[in-house]
Amino acid sequence: MAEIVKIDPKVAKYGTGRRKEAVARVWIFPGSGKLYIKSSSGKEWEGKDYFERDILIQKINMPFVVTETLGKFDVYATVKGSGKPAQAEAVMYGIAKALLQYNPELRPSLKSAGLLTRDARVKERKKYAQMGARAKYRWSKR
Repeated sequence: MAEIVKIDPKVAKYGTGRRKEAVARVWIFPGSGKLYIKSSSGKEWEGKDYFERDILIQKINMPFVVTETLGKFDVYATVKGSGKPAQAEAVMYGIAKALLQYNPELRPSLKSAGLLTRDARVKERKKYAQMGARAKYRWSKR
């Protein structure tokens, strides 16, 4: 359980990240590198407790690693929708946008790492008279 985080609007910078159905609202502010997540259930988590896999934490920290600001900002994010991997990517995009708001000179490094491009791939919808998006029902002559 995380302690209650107060966000000062004068210091904090905001960014929205999206991936698949996941939406992350992200605030960054100067600190010691802590990650606080508020899930759609209303519960607040430390980042490692919510995103249990190390690869997801690495993905979230990628904008900080690219801009060499790892450990200089605390992150507070609210996430909803989709699964945890998509939420982690949404947080990553939100952090990248917030860093850009904090210092516009970081744009070339974030851009070259591909962190400012939204991944627009979403699940294709199921079509009528088919099993799924592309799979058809099996045809039998008799």
